[in-house]
Amino acid sequence: MLDSTCRHNTILLPHNIKFRNMHIVHSVPNMSSTAVTDDEFDVGHSSLSGYDPNRLSGDGSPTMLSPWNQSCSPCTKSPWHKFDDDVPKNFPQNGLIGSLVREEGHIYSLAAKNDILYTGSDSKNIRVWKDLKEFSAFKSNSGLVKAIIIAGEKIFTGHQDGKVRVWKVQSKNPNNHKRAGSLPTLLEIFKASVKPSNYVEVKRNRTALWIKHCDAISCLSMDHSQGLLYSASWDRTFKVWRVDNSKCLESVKAHDDAVNSVVASVDGIVYTGSADGTVKVWKRESKGKHVNHVFVQTLLNQECAVTALAVNKSGSVVYCGSSDGVLNFWEREKKNLTHGGVLKGHKLAVLCLAVAGNLVFSGSADKNIIVWKRDGPVHMCLSILTGHNGPVKCLAVQEDKESSGSEKKWVVYSGSLDKSVKVWSVSEMSPNLHQMSMQNGQENVSWDSIPSAKYSSDGPSV
Repeated sequence: MLDSTCRHNTILLPHNIKFRNMHIVHSVPNMSSTAVTDDEFDVGHSSLSGYDPNRLSGDGSPTMLSPWNQSCSPCTKSPWHKFDDDVPKNFPQNGLIGSLVREEGHIYSLAAKNDILYTGSDSKNIRVWKDLKEFSAFKSNSGLVKAIIIAGEKIFTGHQDGKVRVWKVQSKNPNNHKRAGSLPTLLEIFKASVKPSNYVEVKRNRTALWIKHCDAISCLSMDHSQGLLYSASWDRTFKVWRVDNSKCLESVKAHDDAVNSVVASVDGIVYTGSADGTVKVWKRESKGKHVNHVFVQTLLNQECAVTALAVNKSGSVVYCGSSDGVLNFWEREKKNLTHGGVLKGHKLAVLCLAVAGNLVFSGSADKNIIVWKRDGPVHMCLSILTGHNGPVKCLAVQEDKESSGSEKKWVVYSGSLDKSVKVWSVSEMSPNLHQMSMQNGQENVSWDSIPSAKYSSDGPSV
């Protein structure tokens, strides 16, 4: 019988990447990560917040206090290396392709497009990779690079100092990236500073321009169809920027604590997750040049901090990771979002999420990446990718161009506070689970997850 404290349980099916020595692990109803602090993986509570240190979600101490933050070598030392020159070409169905290691900084952000990979760390360097080899690099004076977004020939980076920096790829020389400014621009700051009404209170006896973030940028998201960039911050707001003219269109006071994640979805829907334990839904309304985001509903309200969000391509499923290691998900039925269930597989906080096809990837402070496969309302654990020696802080996924037929494959990049980026090949094809269970003496095991009872979240439909 399921524990009454967690009736939305999931039976997990972890196995190693070579599908050997498979074993069954049942989710633990009261699994918690209260022994882990946010210092270890940089999940921030706003410095502006009146935060209770006894809360399960942890504490928002500065990043530099993290035990994972050690002194970094100069960028001229320790070149990146491919993991293993003799890795067999026919690697396992879900297996490690390579590992990029450089003792210059902990990896906080990744972005991939076509055959190009961008990596951001606390070393001030943003590095560009092609075919697992360094292609280019550019440097920011701000230090920690917490988020990267690729938009055409422009690269947007979010930083610990609260600024979004803009870089442009030179068309004649693709490996050359020039600094193209920052958000907001100096001109916009000057224009806004003239009007007293543009100043808002950000802390007791302290005001700032509404177009500027006054704490660390935690996440960036892009609505490519509308040319809008979203930035989330520990200052409890998310801001909306128009990419073509670098203007701040709106600043939304979204939460009572640091905003750890923002995701722009289809049909003008935006999701935000916060250290205050809530996931909120917003809908964009446009009138001419004016953009306004209206609060729609709260999907989740819990004690533990919300640390990561992801939405599938069609916008039909929303995933939320928390500091207690739990994943919640919601499914869209017509215009309503209903809770689909709970996935339990991580021992520590979920720090990053990515969705590709029918797969969901969750990276955690427990150093593992779980690959979940969605089949209708059911999720199962397809694989557990192990190998990092520190918390997995960021993920990026691209379709494998060489995959064909029914076996769709994905290339997964994972960045960690162990200062490495690992590259994985992951297939959507499931192993023959019944046959494997017979071989392992697990004839009577049910392989499917248990979806939750359906219920509608409070608030109007979207």
